[in-house]
Amino acid sequence: MSFKNIVRELREMRDGIGSMSRRRGVEGKQWRNCTRSHIVPDLPPSDSTAEGRWAHLPPELLLDIIRRVEESETSWPARTVVVHCASVCKPWRDITKEIVKTPEECGRLTFPISLKQPGPRDAPIQCYIKRDRATSTFRLYFGLTPSEDESDKLLLAAKRTRRATSTEFLISLVADDFSRASSTYVGKLRQVSATKRSIYVFGKFLIIKIIYDSQPPNNEAFQANHSRSSRRFHTKQVSPRLPACNYNIATISYELNVLRTRGPRRMNCSLHYIPISSIQEGGTAPTPKSFPLDNLPLSSSPSMKEQPSSSGVCNDHLILKNKSPRWHEQLQCWCLNFKGRVTVASVKNFQLVASVGSSHNVSDAEQNKVILQFGKIGQDIFTMDYQYPISAYQAFAICLSSFDTKPACE
Repeated sequence: MSFKNIVRELREMRDGIGSMSRRRGVEGKQWRNCTRSHIVPDLPPSDSTAEGRWAHLPPELLLDIIRRVEESETSWPARTVVVHCASVCKPWRDITKEIVKTPEECGRLTFPISLKQPGPRDAPIQCYIKRDRATSTFRLYFGLTPSEDESDKLLLAAKRTRRATSTEFLISLVADDFSRASSTYVGKLRQVSATKRSIYVFGKFLIIKIIYDSQPPNNEAFQANHSRSSRRFHTKQVSPRLPACNYNIATISYELNVLRTRGPRRMNCSLHYIPISSIQEGGTAPTPKSFPLDNLPLSSSPSMKEQPSSSGVCNDHLILKNKSPRWHEQLQCWCLNFKGRVTVASVKNFQLVASVGSSHNVSDAEQNKVILQFGKIGQDIFTMDYQYPISAYQAFAICLSSFDTKPACE
């Protein structure tokens, strides 16, 4: 059988699996979520597709087939074929996950866990964010700019909720389910209590926002925090009144402009789990391998829901700061070089670089490298480009913080 016939038959089989799943309630909902995001949920395959003629191929042949598919389909939407390979059955899924590399190594996004893994070192992954003011939702898509047929790949979605004491952005893998009891919940961004909205630190008033993750950035930290016995519960099998744990992975601070003078925002982002050594020569950043769905804690007390994990937190963690713009005399405005990715002037536009001292032995090139840039290109459309050592989820949460900052920061 030729390679093209194999790919064609995989697509036909995927269509058959999709039609069966749509007739099965919960399984149908998972499949529809998969088609919307084009990223397969990190869940075990159903029993109906676990066995079949494709499950008994020789391992050497199966390895060669999936490797050729992965090497040939490098961009979306053609890369959905790689996702279909992982959806056939468990042997196919195991080999596909073994072949598919992390974004740091290959520069591509495939599975949901890719969104929590560091980006590539050499070139940024380019995405864009669409804001819906009516529903207070924000959607992160993969690609340079929105396409005409609106068939872009949804990566993450967030919904803003305002409360009497705080404002939160709940972040999910899908755009229609933001419940913390859902398996698609990945984390949230929260501003500190309204009564403590500005904090006086070292002679400056700061607005503090905290990024929470539903899991630690590395598997070792999760095992250290949940080493006690636990049952294999799916998230939706646990009582909805027991929300997923939130780990404090980053803190964002905006300097409050008390005098309301015109000028760029001043922001800092402390990444608690990423050490400064990650941007040094030979350094590495925490890279989770999978979602710990099978290791959920039995209980979740209020005191631990939003506590930072002590295991894995770096004493000398990485801090990002916004790159200082220059004043353009002819245009009479502050300017940054976004290399054509930002076309509309906005106070929300920013570039983040590493904030390190001379004692950390970090090269000038690494200090000047833009790790995250965010800017406006149209009405409610913004670009987001990120790279190592932060992940797509961390970058998205940092960008969301710019949408809820008061004018006093401008």
